[in-house]
Amino acid sequence: MSSFDQYRALRDSAAWVEREDLGRLRLSGHDRRSYLHGLLTNDIESLAPGTGVYAALLTAQGRMISDMHVYEVGDDVIVTLPRPLTAAIRDRLEQFVFSEDVQVEDVTDSTIQIGVYGPSADEAVHSLRHGQVDSVLPSRAFGIDGVEVITVSARLQDVIASVEATGAGRAALDTLEVVRVEEGVPRFLVDMTDATIPLEAGIESRAISMTKGCYPGQEVIVRVLHRGGGRVARKLVGIEMAVDAATPIAGALLHSAAREIGFLTTVVHSWRLGRPLALGYVHRDFALPGIRVDIDLPDGTRAPAEIHALPF
Repeated sequence: MSSFDQYRALRDSAAWVEREDLGRLRLSGHDRRSYLHGLLTNDIESLAPGTGVYAALLTAQGRMISDMHVYEVGDDVIVTLPRPLTAAIRDRLEQFVFSEDVQVEDVTDSTIQIGVYGPSADEAVHSLRHGQVDSVLPSRAFGIDGVEVITVSARLQDVIASVEATGAGRAALDTLEVVRVEEGVPRFLVDMTDATIPLEAGIESRAISMTKGCYPGQEVIVRVLHRGGGRVARKLVGIEMAVDAATPIAGALLHSAAREIGFLTTVVHSWRLGRPLALGYVHRDFALPGIRVDIDLPDGTRAPAEIHALPF
């Protein structure tokens, strides 16, 4: 459950969460980076140890199979991705290994991942950078500064004790969801699906390298950007409701006059703004800040709202 104290820590200091929502793959072998570079949307080949990028795996039609964070940790690459997709993505990555020196291993059950987020996140993990953990890696998974600590499962309590000794408390994923929506960061399997083109979700600046070589789906992305002027049928936007508005649910339809123009994907109550906020998709003609819309409510009525630029 979301809490104001947790929210304040994330915004003003630091808080931690066990990333049980994520799975982890380890890729080893000399060709690990070049292999992923040819499959993913971002520049993997140039990663230095201790750095990472956000990327997507696409179909040939440019639709998303998954998003992921890719980290070079020295001798291996660690990929973090939505936990329900881990086994399928492992199998898919293994499927395309031919003569390359690449091994793909699902290490979800043998490792833990603690995310520490907020302006003091670096200080909260300072001692871990020099301790017995495998990886302490930069992260902006929820749109704010943070760090991902990835290590073997047996060290879970040691990591938590070290972080909490700095004054950082635990945050629920529900509280981080509020921060994520305020920062306008879509989440795969929630705000993005296998029907989503990255340009619809607005993740191209983070997830797509415009200078790298070929990857599956690149032709579609380039065609939309350079021939179509970046125009897609729908766009992810923020939706802001009145302070006293009833809270809609994810999936609620959006209307402009008599026209159905989109739907909500995530709904939260913002501690900072004191009102319901949502992410959702609207027809591209309505993806402009200030446009008024109406949202279907569970009781059959509608509530007024306004399109808002992201982040809020």
